[in-house]
Amino acid sequence: MKTNFLLMWVLLVLASCAQDKKEKKTVIPDETVKDTIISTEKNWNDEAPSIGNAFTQGIEKAHNKDLFLKEEAISFDIDIEFGGSTHLVGKITMLTNSTKIRIDKTDGTTLIFDGKNAYQTPADVPYGGARFDMFTWTYFFALPFKLNDPGTNWEYLDEQNLNGDMLSAGRLTFGKNVGDAPDDWYVVYADKKDNRLHAAAYIVTYGGTPTEVAEQDPHAIVYKGYKTVKGVPIATRWRFYGWTQEKGLTKTLGKAKLKNIAFVQGDEKLFAKPDNAKLVE
Repeated sequence: MKTNFLLMWVLLVLASCAQDKKEKKTVIPDETVKDTIISTEKNWNDEAPSIGNAFTQGIEKAHNKDLFLKEEAISFDIDIEFGGSTHLVGKITMLTNSTKIRIDKTDGTTLIFDGKNAYQTPADVPYGGARFDMFTWTYFFALPFKLNDPGTNWEYLDEQNLNGDMLSAGRLTFGKNVGDAPDDWYVVYADKKDNRLHAAAYIVTYGGTPTEVAEQDPHAIVYKGYKTVKGVPIATRWRFYGWTQEKGLTKTLGKAKLKNIAFVQGDEKLFAKPDNAKLVE
């Protein structure tokens, strides 16, 4: 009896050890697979926004983003023509982090974003596209410095041929409720030699335009005439075109010219709500 009992006890111990070894062998591969899945699913924006991916890093470095953001604010005169007509002429002043904006148009209208609300003065002047003008042109200007803002998502594209120019490219989309038009997307092109921003194709869903409708008429902005201001290269000429993935740039839509570009102090009074102003929503 004792011999049989001892034999049974030994068998139970051996079975328990074998089970422990079996469990250990299954845990290690499972964890390895888990880590592999996490690493392969990880996209560029899982890193800190200031790090980003190699494509956007190259553009930010080429445009000296660090130098740009060390400055408090920047101002420039802008003259925009679109669809054969003058669209906006005036002076834009904005903080380099884009959190506050002021546009003084030559027609006497002023648009201000104080970091929370957008205003227009005089309040009684009809202005249907005030909010669009407030944020669209300033976004185009600051694009090289905003590629890794919170809520940006990137997909790297193979080398792209844009009307004869072989360029690096990436597709930018946005998270839900990011900005005024989170359904917009951009295809951003950079020169392979110097990594400067060359162009950006985009759709406009601002104002509630359905994405499928906006995608029937994509546009593109091409950056030209770079000028270095305190070590920061800034495009002084923009050209707007129609755009398709197959044909690239198509018909000419408009142009813009920037001049008197200068870094300035970010005077809080400059971005304060003015008298005789109305809220722009």
